[in-house]
Parts: sequence; structure tokens; C-alpha cells
Amino acid sequence: MLPTFVIGLREGLEAALIVGIIASFLSQQGRRDALKKVWLGVAIAVAICVAVAIALQVFSSDLPQKQQEQLETVIGAIAVVMVSYMVVWMKRHSRDLRKDLEGAAGRALSEGSASALVLMAFLAVLREGFETAVFLLATFNASGSPRYGGTGAALGVLLAAVVGYGIYRGGVRINLSRFFRITGVVLILVAAGLVSTALMTAAEGGWLSQGTRAFDLTWLVHPNTPTASVVTGVLGIQPYPDWTMVTGWLVYAIPMAAVVLWPARRRKAPVARPVAE
Repeated sequence: MLPTFVIGLREGLEAALIVGIIASFLSQQGRRDALKKVWLGVAIAVAICVAVAIALQVFSSDLPQKQQEQLETVIGAIAVVMVSYMVVWMKRHSRDLRKDLEGAAGRALSEGSASALVLMAFLAVLREGFETAVFLLATFNASGSPRYGGTGAALGVLLAAVVGYGIYRGGVRINLSRFFRITGVVLILVAAGLVSTALMTAAEGGWLSQGTRAFDLTWLVHPNTPTASVVTGVLGIQPYPDWTMVTGWLVYAIPMAAVVLWPARRRKAPVARPVAE
């Protein structure tokens, strides 16, 4: 439940930030007509993302076992790439994210282009929804507990929607840099688990040779128990990991965690030059 909650919260909050700021600007400008279009665009984007998620799940479940393992490998690899890009991008831009969004929205309104803001909100929800669908499908495949995973994702998205509404109403202020750093660490652990799981499904799908068993972790990961769902879902730890899976987990997790936790460089204020008389 924890990894899907973090995924739902983080992805939902990114979309909620954009939609909330845009809705706030339109409300301040008295553009209720455009505001209604924003909500309609958000609803359409959510419906499209839900349909894509259901289609992926149905398509995956109808495949033969070997092809299911191969598809899970591909989805897991795509999810890892998306997580990595998102975490690194937020590391660089989270400090100025709100200011940049408000500036873009203000310029669009000053040019009389409210339709650009509607499109921005629609694409933000659509993009984050697609990413969420891929992340959750990969995480469900790894944890094997759709019920707990679905509950966590729903709670995360619901909390993100509440925060987005608070931003729209002007009553919520959060430290984006700190928030994205903390959730970034959790997502790095989730992505490392997806790397390990993707290597396992690649071997089961016939794309890799089976590695040598590294440990017996059945004392920690009891199959078909809530504990196993949490440990496997968050960290990707399997009862009998092989050395390929262990190596993949470490090679991904260590450098990515260093990137997220490394202190950001503060921008130096420009030095004023003396004016020649």
C-alpha cells in the first residue's frame, strides 16, 4: 500500500499543482467560463487515463504466461525510466516550480489566451495519469496484492486532490523542495524494486538466463502474507533473489539515492557592478 500511496500522492500532486494554480488565476480574473472548461478537461483526462489503465490490465491478463512475464518486464523497465527522469527533473526544478508555473499562467492570461491554460491543465493531468497507470501496473505485478495497492493509490490521489483544492482556494502552502526530496527517496526504493522484479520476469520470460540464488529470505518475506506484499511492493525483495536481482537493485538504488539526497547548490546572487561616473 505504501508505494502505491506515494505514487498516487506524488503524481497526483504534480497535476494538482498545475491545475490548482491555473484555476486560481482564472478565478482571480473572473474567467468562470474558462474555469469550467478546465474542470471539463481534467475530467476527460482522468477518464482517458482510467480507460488506458484498464486496457493495459485486460490486455496483460489475456496473454499466455511467458508473454505476460515479458510484458511485465517491459512495463517495469518503462516505469523505472519514468521514475528516474521525474525524480531527477524535480531535484533540479522543485525549488522554482511554483514561481515558474505562476509566471507561465500570468503570461498566458496577459496575452488573452485562456485556452492555453485549459490545454495546459488537460495535458498535465493526462501526462501524470499515464505515468501513474504504468507505475501502478508495474507495482501491482511486483507486489501481487492489487487490493492493498489499489487502496493506497486511491488514498494518495484523494489526498493530492485535497491539496490541489487547497492551493486553488489559497489556503495551502507546502515546501515543494522538501516534499519532492522525501517522496523521491521512497520512489527510488520502489524503482529499485522494479529493477529487481524486471530482471526476475525477464528470466522467467526467457530473455535472461536464471542467476544463482543469493539468499533465502523466506524468514522476512513470507509468501501470501501482508508482510510479503509490503516488503516486496516497497523494496522488491523476493523470497529467493538471485545475484542478478541483488546486483540490479544495488546498482540502481545507490547512485540514484545519492542524486536525490545530495545537497542542491544555491544560486549565487549577482554582484552589482559599480556605475562609472
